Amino acid sequence: MPSNTKQFQKCNKLINDNKVEFIDLKAIDLSGRLHHITLPYYQNILDKLMKEGVGFDGSSYGFRKVENSDMVLIPDLNTAVIDPFRTAPTLSFYSDIHLTDETHSPFPQDGRYLAKKAEKLLKEITGADKSLWGPEFEFYIFSNVEYDTRTATSYYKVEHAEEFYKKAYHAANPFDVYDDFRDEACKILQKYKIRVKYHHHEVGERGQQEIENYFEDLLTTADNIVSTKYVLFNFARQKDLFITFMPKPMYQQAGNGMHLHLYLTKNGKNAFYKKGDYGNINELGRFFIGGMLKHARALSAFTNPSTNSYKRLVPGFEAPVALTYGQGNRASAIRIPKYVSNPDETRFEYRPPDATSNPYLCMVAMLLAGIDGVVNKIDPVKEGFGPYDKNFLEDNLADRIKFLPRNLTEALDALSRDNEFLFRGNIFTQDLLDQWAKIKHDEVNSIGTMPHPFEYKMYFNL
Repeated sequence: MPSNTKQFQKCNKLINDNKVEFIDLKAIDLSGRLHHITLPYYQNILDKLMKEGVGFDGSSYGFRKVENSDMVLIPDLNTAVIDPFRTAPTLSFYSDIHLTDETHSPFPQDGRYLAKKAEKLLKEITGADKSLWGPEFEFYIFSNVEYDTRTATSYYKVEHAEEFYKKAYHAANPFDVYDDFRDEACKILQKYKIRVKYHHHEVGERGQQEIENYFEDLLTTADNIVSTKYVLFNFARQKDLFITFMPKPMYQQAGNGMHLHLYLTKNGKNAFYKKGDYGNINELGRFFIGGMLKHARALSAFTNPSTNSYKRLVPGFEAPVALTYGQGNRASAIRIPKYVSNPDETRFEYRPPDATSNPYLCMVAMLLAGIDGVVNKIDPVKEGFGPYDKNFLEDNLADRIKFLPRNLTEALDALSRDNEFLFRGNIFTQDLLDQWAKIKHDEVNSIGTMPHPFEYKMYFNL
């Protein structure tokens, strides 16, 4: 019998109970975009898939060159779920990416593989059991969206059913038009075993929403981020609505972040907690914070990997641009929530990330930065990162602190100078960094040569 007999039994039960007709394998490309391939169901197909996988073109995922692009998808049976958005009963899996050698060895750039290796490294170096992550999803819902870019045309137009005049945060119905949408979306997320902490209307006055998930380990959280986006995109399509996780979809409206709450456990207990220390965060937690803040500019290449990301990260708009930490300080890159009273959930929140990131690469890079802080005992106080509980702009502190990059090019330059921490444990590879940099520089160059509609307003008649 195979070593994963229980997983096979659970999958076969899903197949029989739901009269499954198709098997669907999902994976994300290097940039974080979701792809899938569907196979008609037949008896013993799972055995065949686990042994042989399904071949695919890795160059189309941004992983390999065309002359050596054959790769293999092998399903992770632990991720089995009946896809609620397929008409025919379909059993869906996330897939691990493997090479086409004799042993089908794991692909070193596969984000799910990196996540597994990073958690193992964390345990070896810190003695922690695992890292636990709680993501917040901010997104806008629009009633209609149009956009296009051509040689002689460039525009976007969004229509929104909501229009507040300030005080949209936690707005109640009937002004919160989409509370039922969020309710129904959360019910679908339950089918994916994604536990929702709460949902509400966000600050944005033209339809901004938030859904926050409970804590899970690194790999599960990254999978859940992909699943949450998949559910929301598909459910919006069913409702003839449009949603976006773009960090800054509208001028003079609040941006969309994907804040990540984080703590470690050791022997089943919170490894960051120490009552009476600042924020009840102990030395291990402080070193972890120190590592993340020291490498934050380089991390931005993974946590904020789009040109649009930096239209959100602008000082003076509650944007988390300061390389500082503090209790309840939303301008700092790292905030220690003051409202947490349960020692088991003592944590900090890394606020810069957004959902244009590849969640696996984003979170693995963050974990490696924290590990580097622990190894090298990087004290955030001695490094000048805080703690700051004041508004650094109003209290003339801006000249004392450092800030996140102002654009994607600066972030990529920071990554090119500061990347040794990513190679610890052979987690990241130089090939991966080179490929990532190429993809992102190409995006910068493409956008840099395109005239912007606002430039017409500024310069057409100059």
